[in-house]
Amino acid sequence: MCEKLRTQIEEGKYAVGDRLPSEARLTEEFSVSRTVIREAVATLRADGLLDSRQGAGVFVLAPAEKTPLPFQNVEPARISSMIEMLELRTAVETEAAALAARRRSPAQLETLFETLHTLQELFAKGESSPQADFDLHMAIADATNNPRFREFLELVGPGIIPRRALATTSGGPELKAYVAILDREHGDIVQAIADGNADEAREAMRNHLLGSQARYRALLRRTTAGAGKGRAAMSGPSG
Repeated sequence: MCEKLRTQIEEGKYAVGDRLPSEARLTEEFSVSRTVIREAVATLRADGLLDSRQGAGVFVLAPAEKTPLPFQNVEPARISSMIEMLELRTAVETEAAALAARRRSPAQLETLFETLHTLQELFAKGESSPQADFDLHMAIADATNNPRFREFLELVGPGIIPRRALATTSGGPELKAYVAILDREHGDIVQAIADGNADEAREAMRNHLLGSQARYRALLRRTTAGAGKGRAAMSGPSG
């Protein structure tokens, strides 16, 4: 009954400022007891949709503005935004790798290697692999056996994978070198987890994410320098 009344309010049957019908009318309309009506009104009042005014009745309120969810304004195309996320991921995922080394089950380890091999095959074919990269980090999160690590990565989403912004060319020597670095870094992380070495797993993940940060900062410097030269050229000689 509560959800039916909520739907009526949200669909505009009762506009903001309207007074709801009496308990008796609502009881008749929904074919429920007064107790059920009161419970529904209490729930919707707690949700900020209704306001009870003593002696006047129950009135519809304007819905409160929704608080935006965290990480919804992360822009993969903005270099500074990705650096911010990499700093946060470094704080979270280094410990995730260490926990995975201590806690991973044989089945989780098998999934880790399968995910790594899938990523390596895509690397070898020169195909785009952000989702496979993200899947590997998700497999590491699962291997911690703490569901909060997976929830964190699901919240930020696969858009955080750096190659979406860094790999702007295909087939060139720079991209091949970059892919080789990623391949080695991922392999080091998974091997340390397989060995059950928490310290090495933590360090391997830290090196991987700090390396991504360094690559982004270098890209930011190049982009900023290029923009500065462009502005200078447009302004022309001074004096």
